[in-house]
Amino acid sequence: MIEAFDLSHSLTSCFQGCRRQLRFNTMRASSVSLFVKLLFVTTSLAAPRWNDPEQLTTSNFSMGPDGRSKYYNSKTKDFWVNGTAGAIPDVKFNIPESYAGLLPIGNDDSRQLYFWYFPTTGDSKAEDDLVIWLNGGPGCSSLQGLLQENGPFTWKAGTYLPTPNKYTWVNLTNIVYIDQPVGTGFSQGEPNIHDEAELADQFLGFLKNFIDKFDLHKKRLWITGESYAGMYVPYIANAIYTRYTESFNLKGIMIYDPFIASDLILDEIPVVPFVERNQAIFNLADSTLAELKVQADKCGYTDIYKQGLTFPPMGKLNITGAKSGRDCSLWSKTASAAVRLNPCFNVYRITDTCPSPWDVIKLSGDDFDQQPDRPKKYFNRPEVQKAINAPIMTDWVLCGRKDVFPFDDKSEGSAPSGVLSNVIERSERTIVAHGLHDYVLIADGTLIALNNMTWHGAQGFTERPSNKFIVPNQGEMGVWREERGLTYIEVKMSGHMVPENQPQAAYRHLEYLLGRVANLSSMN
Repeated sequence: MIEAFDLSHSLTSCFQGCRRQLRFNTMRASSVSLFVKLLFVTTSLAAPRWNDPEQLTTSNFSMGPDGRSKYYNSKTKDFWVNGTAGAIPDVKFNIPESYAGLLPIGNDDSRQLYFWYFPTTGDSKAEDDLVIWLNGGPGCSSLQGLLQENGPFTWKAGTYLPTPNKYTWVNLTNIVYIDQPVGTGFSQGEPNIHDEAELADQFLGFLKNFIDKFDLHKKRLWITGESYAGMYVPYIANAIYTRYTESFNLKGIMIYDPFIASDLILDEIPVVPFVERNQAIFNLADSTLAELKVQADKCGYTDIYKQGLTFPPMGKLNITGAKSGRDCSLWSKTASAAVRLNPCFNVYRITDTCPSPWDVIKLSGDDFDQQPDRPKKYFNRPEVQKAINAPIMTDWVLCGRKDVFPFDDKSEGSAPSGVLSNVIERSERTIVAHGLHDYVLIADGTLIALNNMTWHGAQGFTERPSNKFIVPNQGEMGVWREERGLTYIEVKMSGHMVPENQPQAAYRHLEYLLGRVANLSSMN
């Protein structure tokens, strides 16, 4: 199980990582520098558009049991969240209509998942869809996605109060954030799952109850997430397509910086080329870089890297020549070298430097000194828990409250297992997107894993992704390619959490996933 590496600290709680053998046994940490400095270029349009964040403000939001609410009724009233300014502590502005609380997994009231549901503020097209957002871990709360990525209000690291999120996905769709599996966030009960298949069954037992409660049966369903959700999302989608087709109207998935294959593929093989491309950021000594390149050759990584990124692929990837052991742990060696030069080196976004900003959902170490009047994590405050219908006095932590796989999940990665391929073949659209400044999972590794897959009768991509990914009012933000129902996107200037680091880009991804735009190179 991977834990967070803001290597400026020496604490031990899990964050938004991927399950793997811990690489830094002596440098485990709880906080990650996530402070984002973004420049948004905005324009004024003559007529409002339903999907234009410039035209959507808090004055558009309908809230409360007042006849204007879309989902308030006798079945849902106990889940209603008062979104008027100040009702949720520190949120000094209106937020959209929303509902939150616990629902059981199937008929088992002793095992419950926590959700926070936001009906869309968009037009009739937006009403047709239901998006699920899952954070990773395993065991990380999806409230991190809500509060710092794509929810209707955002509280970024390094800021004192939350602000409205112009690029919230609520503009485009109904969306629900779910703490799962049991043992995550505000969920209740004792973890008892053995693998991803059992996780999917439990999740879908909850999801049926949620859809029944809010009468969402006719919505087009899309499942999204990041990091270890590269396991969650494909396995849940595959379960729907193979065992629950009558119960859910699933149309596709989108996963960011996903854990879909082995550490060897995702990290070790691509790490040296990654450092070479980003040497201006790493600033390693020439001798260190030369040593890493020699070792990559000896470990067999150089040849496998070239084979894995050959387009079209010349056959299945041959990794028999790859060596293991301490001398071939190049990911850890490189990170150790980076930390010596930048004590605040952040594997989740390599451009981060000291100081590491205070973060309302992590709170550790010297963070207490930075805001002495608020010594608790935001979601651990009883008044916050009460406002959002969470179980009061729950010891909420971002990641790792319990071991969500107590019997050691041995499920194969979603890419080599064939699970992801099956999902692609049955979906209207599948998107895999990756930030180019992510070190915890490296974009080239993800592309190698995809290029080694077979779907719709052919292996990999015929060409390396090179179409310009254009974000309106922002410009060229990466590259993309679509083949046979799978779209792969690389995002410039983003680390592991793309919706946080590049919210406009993620907003565009969602428009594309939902079929609102046909081409990611279009300025329209």
